[in-house]
Amino acid sequence: MARSKEFDENVVLDKAMKLFWEQGYAQTSMNDLVEHMGIHRRSLYDTFTDKHTLYLKALDRFGERITGRWASGIKGAGTAEDAMRFIFDFVIKGEDDSPPGCFFVNSAVELAHADKEVDAKTVDECAQTERILQNVVTRGQKSGEFSESGDPKALAEYLYIVITGLRVMTRTSTPEDKLFRIAEQSMQMLKR
Repeated sequence: MARSKEFDENVVLDKAMKLFWEQGYAQTSMNDLVEHMGIHRRSLYDTFTDKHTLYLKALDRFGERITGRWASGIKGAGTAEDAMRFIFDFVIKGEDDSPPGCFFVNSAVELAHADKEVDAKTVDECAQTERILQNVVTRGQKSGEFSESGDPKALAEYLYIVITGLRVMTRTSTPEDKLFRIAEQSMQMLKR
């Protein structure tokens, strides 16, 4: 008779996600994961197979989490400008319960060049984020908040690169006011 799990898979997956996000793949040992997740090594292997599979599942969990939070914030924004400001605020300030930066960006830098599965997930996340940004830009152009002079797809690609740079810089000692100045420059560019 199989034993039932004595833990919530999403709870322990969130713990693994945050540990990988803070330390990276290479610096996170199986002992670190077992200790941080609060489960037995055998349970980790039975549930997640191996470290690499756990990492990929943690990336998926992060993607679901961020997509949900962005969708909620954008939906709650009254205007396209408010939606874009929400995105910049979210990227710069992060969340109280999370490490700074972005787990996808960290993964792209550390592993995408050598790991096809991580590369595919980070490229997919990039495309999804660009679609979200393109929708916000298009909404702003239709409402007259943003200039119609730029192609929404090209602007979304540009904004994605700005956001990626901001995500990296939030992991450093760069002052937050500098990051907000950069975000404001992007907001002004959308209006020209």
